[in-house]
Amino acid sequence: MRAPIRGKPDLPDAPVPREGRNFVLDKDLRGFLKTNEDVVTVVTKPVSIEHVGTIAAQSENPILFENIVEKPGFRVVDILVKNRNLQARALGVAEDEFLKTLAYRLRQPPRGTVDVATGPVKEVVLTGSDVDIRRLPICYQSDVDANPMMTCMSWVRDPLTGHYNVMNALTTITGPDTGFSLFVSRDTTVIFQRYREMGVTEVPIAFVAGVPPAYEIMGNYAGVHMDSWGETDMFGTVMDQDVEMVPCETVDLTVPAMAEIVVEGLLRLGETSVMDCGPNPQMYGIPARAPQPPVTFTAITMREDRPIYRAVQTVPETDHQILPRLCHEAVLYNRLCEMGVDVVDVRFPTWGGAMSCIVKIAGTPREGVVTDALLTAMSTPYNNAKLAVAVSEDTDLDDPGSVYHAIATRSDPAVDTTIVARTRGHPGDPSATPIPGDPFNRVSGKMAIDATVKSRLEPSDFDRVWPRGWNEVDIADYLD
Repeated sequence: MRAPIRGKPDLPDAPVPREGRNFVLDKDLRGFLKTNEDVVTVVTKPVSIEHVGTIAAQSENPILFENIVEKPGFRVVDILVKNRNLQARALGVAEDEFLKTLAYRLRQPPRGTVDVATGPVKEVVLTGSDVDIRRLPICYQSDVDANPMMTCMSWVRDPLTGHYNVMNALTTITGPDTGFSLFVSRDTTVIFQRYREMGVTEVPIAFVAGVPPAYEIMGNYAGVHMDSWGETDMFGTVMDQDVEMVPCETVDLTVPAMAEIVVEGLLRLGETSVMDCGPNPQMYGIPARAPQPPVTFTAITMREDRPIYRAVQTVPETDHQILPRLCHEAVLYNRLCEMGVDVVDVRFPTWGGAMSCIVKIAGTPREGVVTDALLTAMSTPYNNAKLAVAVSEDTDLDDPGSVYHAIATRSDPAVDTTIVARTRGHPGDPSATPIPGDPFNRVSGKMAIDATVKSRLEPSDFDRVWPRGWNEVDIADYLD
């Protein structure tokens, strides 16, 4: 049974549209939740920290827990970008403007950040013996993980360029000031190697929880950029406003002044332990274990008034699958537009286990265009397009049944399917072939399906028929 909730119910089938574009975005998470309270579910009944994740995973919209049994004085929020409506709200644009807006802003130069002396995240400062990471409402990620795992944004700085790299590393908590962090980001791997080459074994790191979701979208960017800018330099570009940063207390890093909670620490590169990796986006436990560097937490700073911890529940279909894909969608949109493809939308749906990509294309392109578009989709920076599907404008990307219908009725497997063997596989794909000694890479084939209306055939044959008044009459109007 679901816990009683206060607030509007989830509206996955009828999201509230956000009209207009480029209005001023809220500078902090609290403001974002207030502005978008029409879709925020507030849970007031006491909830155990062990059950926060499973309740959040059942929500389609933001869910705010006000009463955590074991962690009085804290709040927890999750599900901020799970669907297009929420993603559009994060950028302050209409839903159908999200992808093109993000794609446009990613083409702009970095705005950088503004350094300030202090901010709300400094209202409470804990250092030394006062540091106990276990006082925070850090959640459990699955029914097989013994320890809570922190999934908020983690920040490290490139020692050569000074640029910041941001990702959502899974950090297992093992004591009051100790843990192990799982890093799979290509950029972070390069940064750590640079520190090693300099003889540095302790790397400053900051874990940032509770910022506007636009930060998180940008923080999961993947692509060549670290020689020119870091993700934090682009926060203001994506937000279309200045972003203020404050210095950390115990490490030489800066963090958002308006954040809810920041945990500072030192990552020890000279040591690793084989630790559990937690659940992957495909809902499997592979790689099950991998070498991870330990981290010592050196400070906690946070807001005084009931700080909000940002949880990212990893499974089943949550922000965990979505966050790393949004910039990918925008980058892919830019690349396809450069090819002359009339792109309507690009999605990496949660129900595809973060390993499938769907491209919606306008009109009936000439022969070869869709195939090229699909080959491009399968070559994204991350290995998350094992299956690439092209559909036409009348296919609903929010409805798996609509996509399946297009695949089943608009593709001839002998003509419209392309299979590429032995490509980069996703480390979380149990059907991919493992590489001995390399837990984070596998080998797999990829498949592309052209499920669009075909220019080689009679386009009118693909027109679907519906009952009279299908878009006008709602069954709910006739039920008590």
